[in-house]
Amino acid sequence: MTTDFSVYQMIAGASIVVQIVLAVLLVASIMSWAAIFKKTGILRRAEAAASKFESEFWSGGDLSELYRKMEVHKESGIFASVFRVGFREFARLVRAGGSGATALGSARRAMAATRARELDQLESNMNFLATVGSTAPYIGLFGTVWGIMAAFQGLGHAEQATLAMVAPGISEALIATAMGLFAAIPATIAYNRFAHQVDRLDGRIETFTDEFTNILEHHQSTVTPKKNA
Repeated sequence: MTTDFSVYQMIAGASIVVQIVLAVLLVASIMSWAAIFKKTGILRRAEAAASKFESEFWSGGDLSELYRKMEVHKESGIFASVFRVGFREFARLVRAGGSGATALGSARRAMAATRARELDQLESNMNFLATVGSTAPYIGLFGTVWGIMAAFQGLGHAEQATLAMVAPGISEALIATAMGLFAAIPATIAYNRFAHQVDRLDGRIETFTDEFTNILEHHQSTVTPKKNA
């Protein structure tokens, strides 16, 4: 006697509870991969924009001209956003006759708020990946335990219990564990990688904020934005 242990046959022969678990894990896996591809593109563009901005900022050009360029072209990216907000706030208070210390403090708070908002956007959907990575194996394990219970309960009506009788049910149940790992492993790897990339960007923007604040402090008379023509 031969037994078909194909994946399709095992899923089709599994109990309704196991099939529901597999469906949940499949949906979670698809959503995880969609989030992974989307986040990969977002972080790649964010790092490219950061490198581009740093190159322009440290080229030695006039800060007012750089600010005007960023405003006209609506440059995106966390570095450009932090620079525009900080420069605008500092220049506004300087024009209004505020002290240098007041202007610097206000600019720094504005940059910190913008930095937090930008990082929050970069970290969106990462909690979902962390959730899938941590819970999918347990969801799969639940399906496996339930399937094994059903397989052994079926032996209660048999006159003689053999491995051949219980093996198909156990195999069907173990598919849930495999599916849980299939969903969890990519999500966990992607989450750790994305978290590292965001941390690196956060460190770079923190360093930039400190350096930009020092520049504003030493060049208070040359940072007033020029009005657009």
